[in-house]
Amino acid sequence: MIVALIRWSVGNRFLVLLASVALAAFGLWAAESTPLDAIPDLSDTQVIIRTTLPGQAPQIVEDQVTYPLTTTMLSVPGAKAVRGYSFFGDSFVYILFEDGTDPYWARSRVLEYLNQVQGRLPPSARSSLGPDATGVGWIYEYALVDRSGRHSLADLRALQDWFLRFELKTVPDVAEVATVGGMVKQ
Repeated sequence: MIVALIRWSVGNRFLVLLASVALAAFGLWAAESTPLDAIPDLSDTQVIIRTTLPGQAPQIVEDQVTYPLTTTMLSVPGAKAVRGYSFFGDSFVYILFEDGTDPYWARSRVLEYLNQVQGRLPPSARSSLGPDATGVGWIYEYALVDRSGRHSLADLRALQDWFLRFELKTVPDVAEVATVGGMVKQ
């Protein structure tokens, strides 16, 4: 079988050369047109609701904020899981959607349901949606360090919050600049 294939190939050099060029051209076209995602985003589509209720204990936040939000968000179309977390003065509700759900469609549905439940929350509770980015988008992390010892943690946090954050948000494709640590001036 192989001997016959080799004899045919030697006898039909032009056809073999033509097939080789066509195959190489198809390979180049396939390599050029195949979409490439260096780090595929395999995370679920999710929307995060952060609600602040200043000065309240986690149990009060759970009863007055997290529970009403999670029970309402269970009925959002396409939601497959709703998780609520209560902390001192803060509530976080994560709504995870089915695969293939458009993130902006999911955010608009969550906003609709958030408007419905807003009247059942305490008047001092302030709700907001989290960023429209995933954990895969977290691409750069930095630390402000004062090697001279002249600035306190509050000074460094103020520099981050009132200068660097706004400068970094002007960079194209930056969805959020999240500040972690430091001492917030009161």
